[in-house]
Amino acid sequence: MTERDGTRADDRPDDRPDADVIVVGAGPGGSAAAYHLARTGLDVLLLEKSTFPREKVCGDGLTPRAVRSLVEMGIDTSVEAGWLRNRGLRIIGGGVRLELPWPELASWPDYGLVRPRADFDEMLARHAVKAGARLVEGASVTGPVRDDRTGRVVGVTARAGVDRAPAEFRAPVVVAADGNSARIAQALGIRRREDRPLGVAVRRYYRSPRTNDDFLESHLELWEGPPRQSRLLPGYGWIFGMGDGTSNVGLGMLNTTSAFQNTDYRDLLRRWLNGLPPEWGYTEENATGPVRGSALPMAFNRAPHYQDGVLLVGDAGGMVNPFNGEGIAYAMESGRIAAETIVLALARHSGSARERALGRYPEILAQTYGGYYTLGRLFVQLIGNPTVMALGTRYGLPRPMLMRFVLKVMANLTDPRGGDATDRLINALTRLAPAA
Repeated sequence: MTERDGTRADDRPDDRPDADVIVVGAGPGGSAAAYHLARTGLDVLLLEKSTFPREKVCGDGLTPRAVRSLVEMGIDTSVEAGWLRNRGLRIIGGGVRLELPWPELASWPDYGLVRPRADFDEMLARHAVKAGARLVEGASVTGPVRDDRTGRVVGVTARAGVDRAPAEFRAPVVVAADGNSARIAQALGIRRREDRPLGVAVRRYYRSPRTNDDFLESHLELWEGPPRQSRLLPGYGWIFGMGDGTSNVGLGMLNTTSAFQNTDYRDLLRRWLNGLPPEWGYTEENATGPVRGSALPMAFNRAPHYQDGVLLVGDAGGMVNPFNGEGIAYAMESGRIAAETIVLALARHSGSARERALGRYPEILAQTYGGYYTLGRLFVQLIGNPTVMALGTRYGLPRPMLMRFVLKVMANLTDPRGGDATDRLINALTRLAPAA
């Protein structure tokens, strides 16, 4: 297997690792981790099972929280660089259509972005390479390599290259950013927590005149035909204009909903879209590809986030926001946090000192997201009750001031210090909520 520098992993001496850090998965979390690690001068090996460009199931919409991570990485988010900007969130439900601009805060940008994942992920991976990371595409990691004496993970096995030949890559630290499959975590015995929410989402691209919409659109109710004159379907939906002549249209459902286990999601999407105005273009003849689906692992549904030399990042650690299903922002943020933790750990010489530094990673994640995710778990339990959801839609949506507060909560956008009264209230609630 030839790497970017022309050497071969199997040509290196047995007593020398292939890198300082191995990052498994070149999605947003893995590429962010690789970027932040490489820019400090560490030798980073970024292993991606696919070859770019490749698709990922996603709504393709980025909130200001995700935008900040891109800006911090020095990525050009201008329209000229291929991004479609959005001004906020449009919420439709209960007979109400409400447009909520992103809040104006000192700590976050005041705009969101849209970009297809097929392009977005490759851009992030190439950005990590520019920072010094070594990207190996077509390297499907099959499991961890453990030290026979200590049991600690010292690398990974993979099938790599055109012939998918077995390969082994070694490093003192491994970042598992391998998505909701979480193959590395499962190999370590880190199982999914059944007491944490899980979502399922499906999406499809359609040619549509709504392609340049400057609001992300969320449908809290899915009707099979005209609203309140037809059957109400389970789940929630979205419509995101892509700016390239198409829209990303999809729906999701949480496992706190009674219909979760017994739903044909592709058929559900078809039935919802059949009830939307035909001039929007969400019809079979305008589809540009198949319906694709994916799981959404939420609220730390896999832990611990550090074990035996492996740090879990993004979906691999169940870090999707339970309030709104957003995963990209938390993948990139956890990738940065993991990188910062590893840099400090590798600066220490003794194994025990390194281990203490690496062991701080779950603590930092708990401090950063724990209370917020606890509130999110309570939220998904409430909206899983159709009566509660109907009351919230009927009496909450007509109150713009309340909905601006809800937007801040759901998008996790507040100024951490100062801010207005709503910021202080939300921050107080997340601090008081247990980070379990």
